[in-house]
Amino acid sequence: MAVDIEQLNLKIEKESAFIDLMMNEISRVIIGQKYMLERLIIGLLANGHVLLEGVPGLAKTLTVMSLAKVIKTGFQRIQFTPDLLPADLLGTLVFNPKTSDFIVKKGPLFSNLILADEINRSPAKVQAALLEAMQERQITIGEETFPLDDPFLVLATQNPIEQEGTYPLPEAQVDRFMLKLKIGYPSEEEELKILRSQTGEPPPELNPVVSPDKIIKARKTVREIYMDEKIEKYIINIVFATRYPGTFGLKDLDALVEFGGSPRASINLALAAKAHAYINHRGYVIPDDIRAIALDVLRHRVIISYEAEAQEMTGDDVVTQILNNVEVP
Repeated sequence: MAVDIEQLNLKIEKESAFIDLMMNEISRVIIGQKYMLERLIIGLLANGHVLLEGVPGLAKTLTVMSLAKVIKTGFQRIQFTPDLLPADLLGTLVFNPKTSDFIVKKGPLFSNLILADEINRSPAKVQAALLEAMQERQITIGEETFPLDDPFLVLATQNPIEQEGTYPLPEAQVDRFMLKLKIGYPSEEEELKILRSQTGEPPPELNPVVSPDKIIKARKTVREIYMDEKIEKYIINIVFATRYPGTFGLKDLDALVEFGGSPRASINLALAAKAHAYINHRGYVIPDDIRAIALDVLRHRVIISYEAEAQEMTGDDVVTQILNNVEVP
């Protein structure tokens, strides 16, 4: 097995070189936000949708658009508003008077990278229209079902729920996102660079540095990354601790957690950890990969109780306590 891992390391070190090219190209426009950019690439490699939450003005939209530009692939930006209809996303049947028949007019979801901007500004029925496309990678219009092109990825931004004019996303849809990122403010040094870049010369045009075929090939390689049985058990323990914290010495959390992560959480945590190893040019997963990505995978899957809210606890607090208490292999 050691020989196989060594060969896999050499293979991934060579194949993953394009990750650095992507990061360097995007950093010509995006200052800071390394955490957000890395997680977007992890979602792309692990074939998982990403939800970005943060106040306006933190370059969420710009980062997603920049990622699309460095990949030679289709891109659609959809601005979610309270008056948006499901047909505005999926498409609809249009009557053709010449043929006395209905023809399909496809919507903007028929692309590769989808930026769902301010997704929580639209009502539930529009948010639900994304479910089939996100989960099944297909769209049904009338009696016809159309498969979506590969790669297909939804990168959604949302403002904090407490802000006026927002609709909380249903749990069923939130669970479709592999990662939920909480985007913070830049540092003083980064903000000074941002100020100078945005008030001086126009930002440079980004060049495509990778093709969709390269991404699809990388996704297959990500699944080949070695994961030891002890690491797999570590993932299972973390997810089970979100369901039954008392059995892992966290009895104080029993009353604070309403629902824990589902098996989808275990699957996504394993895939995201493999993608994290890939972007670090490694052919095997280590515990640090799990710990680095676990909060992003689990924060939206741990539903806290009213008692936790009364204590001003969040899902992040619960997951952090679990990571600090579950034994690391």
